[in-house]
Amino acid sequence: METGHSLQETELIQGLVKGQDWAFERLVALHKDRMYNTALGFLQNETDAEDVTQEVFIKVYQSIAGFKGEAALSTWLYRIVVTQSLDFLRRKKRQNKGGFFQNIFGKETGEPPDFYHPGVVAEQKETAAILFKAIRQLPEQQQTAFLLQKTENLSQTEIAEVMSTSVGAVESLLQRAKSNLRKQLEDYYLKQLR
Repeated sequence: METGHSLQETELIQGLVKGQDWAFERLVALHKDRMYNTALGFLQNETDAEDVTQEVFIKVYQSIAGFKGEAALSTWLYRIVVTQSLDFLRRKKRQNKGGFFQNIFGKETGEPPDFYHPGVVAEQKETAAILFKAIRQLPEQQQTAFLLQKTENLSQTEIAEVMSTSVGAVESLLQRAKSNLRKQLEDYYLKQLR
């Protein structure tokens, strides 16, 4: 994800700016799986992740002319998917404010069902569901840094580019995320032993 563009990426960007179908199809083919996985890590719901992934590519199609090329195209895409995912969660949280009344009447609780990421092997699904529930409780910046590192295998430098921050800030976010997760998971397992 370095900022220098390869010849292929430059041609792709030029094709996108000109509105050429082949360029958009190529962009989707190259990046849809990573964008979907990133959205899925945040949203923990396959349908929601598919919706957000579609929104990402619609947004790219509508705003490619504004792409300045200061970062790699993939960095720009990650920024969009993170923003769209967090916006989606905020909208959902606002909608669930009415969840209290739904709880009284025994309907939806607003609590996400146990979530299984497709990249997790069968024996680890229960542990992964507990971990993803804990990740959901992290502050947005910590959640973003942690998910980009653990689900997308981005380096701290790449995460810093996506989040428009310094490598030192990413390091700090990751340390705090791990510390918070450790505390949440210790609390969870201690409750299970009672």
